[in-house]
Amino acid sequence: MIVPMGERVVAACDGASKGNPGPAGWAWVVADASETPERWEAGPLGRATNNVAELTALERLLAATDPDVPLEIRMDSQYAMKAVTTWLPGWKRNGWKTAAGKPVANQDLVVRIDELLDGRSVEFRYVPAHQVDGDRLNDFADRAASQAATVQEPAGSGLGSPEPPPAPDTPAKAPRSRSRGGAARTARTSAAKGSSRTIKAKFPGRCQCGRSYAAGEPIAKNDSGWGHPECRTGAAV
Repeated sequence: MIVPMGERVVAACDGASKGNPGPAGWAWVVADASETPERWEAGPLGRATNNVAELTALERLLAATDPDVPLEIRMDSQYAMKAVTTWLPGWKRNGWKTAAGKPVANQDLVVRIDELLDGRSVEFRYVPAHQVDGDRLNDFADRAASQAATVQEPAGSGLGSPEPPPAPDTPAKAPRSRSRGGAARTARTSAAKGSSRTIKAKFPGRCQCGRSYAAGEPIAKNDSGWGHPECRTGAAV
């Protein structure tokens, strides 16, 4: 179903995999003029990787929006975004082979997304995942994808579904303390640690998910060191 909108569409999409690979789901959300979630859709993928879920979410969003209307897409997946904005032209020139001569992973989804992007005005915007007071649309899409992955059932505004619940790994705000003593300082320290600030990598490295990151890319600390913000567990400090 094509979602007609006004002069510009602001949207977000996300995918989730409980195990990577494991039970997976995708979701997209389109905002109204005040950037409040207005229309959304989510669906199950059975057993799939996080990358497949992220690409599927993007493909479903592009298919559900008017190709004649400029579109801003907010995503927390560096892989999905770079796949279609940075790496895709080279893959096409190389006959859908990587620089190492290997077949492009998830080629069918990337080809479909390339077709949907043809002739469209689309701006991709990276937003860090799982941030306290983070991007509202990304948070909505993240929760919807997580729910779809968990229950393996479709949902959305068109189905009359309620707003998706918080994901299990969503960080909570630290409670305020009325005391000005040690308890208040402890709360502030815990909140600072729990936020797991995102920084830019000084050197290239490899995330715990197995994918590499380049110098200058946003990274965050996780249980195994440093990696993609979307791969952190929230337990690292």
